[in-house]
Amino acid sequence: MGSNNVVFLEVIEWLDPTGKAMVQRIPEEGSGEIKFGAQLVVRESQAAVFFYNGKAYGAFGAGRHTLKTGNIPLLTKVLSLPWGMTSPLRAEVYFVNLKVFTNLKWGTRDPVAFKDSRLGLIRLRAFGVFNVRVAQPILLINSLVGTQGLYTTEEIEEYLNRVIVSRLNDHLGEKLDSLLDLPGQYDDLSAGLAARLREDFGHFGLELSQIYINAITPPPEVQQAIDDKSRLAVFDDLNRLMQMKMAMAVETASASQGEAGAGLGMGLGMLMPAVAGQWMNRAPAQGGPGGGAACPECAQAIPGDSRFCLHCGHQLLIVSRCGQCGKNLPPHAHFCSRCGQAAEVKPEPRKCGQCASENLPEAVFCNQCGERLQP
Repeated sequence: MGSNNVVFLEVIEWLDPTGKAMVQRIPEEGSGEIKFGAQLVVRESQAAVFFYNGKAYGAFGAGRHTLKTGNIPLLTKVLSLPWGMTSPLRAEVYFVNLKVFTNLKWGTRDPVAFKDSRLGLIRLRAFGVFNVRVAQPILLINSLVGTQGLYTTEEIEEYLNRVIVSRLNDHLGEKLDSLLDLPGQYDDLSAGLAARLREDFGHFGLELSQIYINAITPPPEVQQAIDDKSRLAVFDDLNRLMQMKMAMAVETASASQGEAGAGLGMGLGMLMPAVAGQWMNRAPAQGGPGGGAACPECAQAIPGDSRFCLHCGHQLLIVSRCGQCGKNLPPHAHFCSRCGQAAEVKPEPRKCGQCASENLPEAVFCNQCGERLQP
């Protein structure tokens, strides 16, 4: 790469040691006095835009090119005496890297709102990578780079990230019905998002090669709901799940050493159909007519519509309970038949020794301050 001098012609070239520079201006600061006959060397992966007197005169492809300006060695320097020995014929070259810039990051800084058809309004975070290349060098310089001496992927990555997030929000609202359907749609969403972004990138002379959505993450509570639904999808029939667990128990018992293990496995195998049928046909205990129940006093089985226990005579219809021991009291009872406590006496609430607030009699911790209540 040549530099400004009085006598010699310039040889202008550029090599990028970082691999991250998209545009490099020569000279990097200000403009130069590139002379008539200067040699411009452009690599296969580059394009060079020549600016003379503030205007772009074209983009040069790979090869060696001769630049023509009004700056003549020595003569121009003498003629520029009125301008402080600085030639008014200014020129500069912008080298543009045409390679594909890969693994550029994009992601949401703040969660974006998404109206889910089944989960309601939720906020999502998303991130991924994209690849981009320069398709129109002059358009890129005039629209984004301007007069910067060096333009890197870090500078353009931040701006393109905002464009991607904005388009992603629109795309999800139109194409995604619910996050529960998301796992199988990443490829389709990426392809649709890329189609939306190509026009946006084209406004700046850029071409979007690929874009990948690595993850779209909802809040933790929504993730838990999705996980629960996935588990239910694996076992959509709880009866089958119970049968599978019983079969596994039989297999484990049968694998035990000795005749006792074999006998236990055989017994469980014979018992399994009956237990499974009982499980599937079992009705929950109900207190109304036709339901089964157990006496709270003697724990014997009784019909669900019984008012008194058939075995011990205990009253099953709850009218009131003893505040001391919790026994069911018959109507108009004055004392508890179990502990002798007067029926009209109500248990006193437990007061917290820390904040003096009242809690339920059976409370262990205070509802106001969280301190453990003294017995």
